[in-house]
Amino acid sequence: MLPATSKLCAAISYRHLRNMTGLRRQAAVAISQELSRLASHSPGPSTWIHQVRRRSSLLSSRLEEKPFSEMEMSYIKQGEEALQKSLRILEDQDDWKTETVAGNGDKVLSKVLPDVGKVFRLEVVVDQPLDTVYGELVDNMEQMGDWNPNVEEVRILEKIGKDTVITHEKAAATPGNIVGPRDFVSVRCSRRRGSTCVLAGMSTTYGAMPEQEGFIRAENGPTCMVLRPLPGSPSQTRLTWLLSIDLKGWLPKTIINQVLSQTQVDFAKHLRQRLARPGL
Repeated sequence: MLPATSKLCAAISYRHLRNMTGLRRQAAVAISQELSRLASHSPGPSTWIHQVRRRSSLLSSRLEEKPFSEMEMSYIKQGEEALQKSLRILEDQDDWKTETVAGNGDKVLSKVLPDVGKVFRLEVVVDQPLDTVYGELVDNMEQMGDWNPNVEEVRILEKIGKDTVITHEKAAATPGNIVGPRDFVSVRCSRRRGSTCVLAGMSTTYGAMPEQEGFIRAENGPTCMVLRPLPGSPSQTRLTWLLSIDLKGWLPKTIINQVLSQTQVDFAKHLRQRLARPGL
């Protein structure tokens, strides 16, 4: 958690709200400082964190360009929080256990975190350049239901600035209805710097999208996808997907683990099929 950022973006008095420009600048500085701290204290993918920190240093100028409401600032803060939490999880290379290794090298790992529960990490290489993969996952986000059978619908409810969106996702029921229909309301943010990008998100509340009849409102996050060109092969993209989901309802852990790891393997397969379409 980011106490300083929380105080700046959420727990503030009315007097401070009168000067939102200064507040946004302070929030952006706090976010940038936190990412800098992570980069200096963490081994692992420090280059990526440095790139994200540089990208977030532009947040202040972006916030000055358009006045954001207190609620919009809260969603921006949630997106940044999801990003930072996800990176911290991925940086820690200890205690990951192999769940699945496919014949093509796709791998699903998992670990249990005290404050989050069980998380899953997909590691794959896609035979497409980063721009193509990024465009499909970000620019064409709402089309995911067309090519991923595990997704019924993804709908953008609200865009906040250039990098933050609120989405409503409906997950399709599993075969045999072992896991019934779930839906999610999420805040998502995308950060891109040079040849590396991250797509992060977590569950949120959104007044215009209450719980839907026929769906159990599940929760996700922190979750993210990290995209980087494969070293020495810019026409290929290394994709890392951190998945953390609470499906809610009564479900045995063995079923949950099987469903979530299989969901990641299936995602990689369907994404490749989507990207292989002629003319894409």
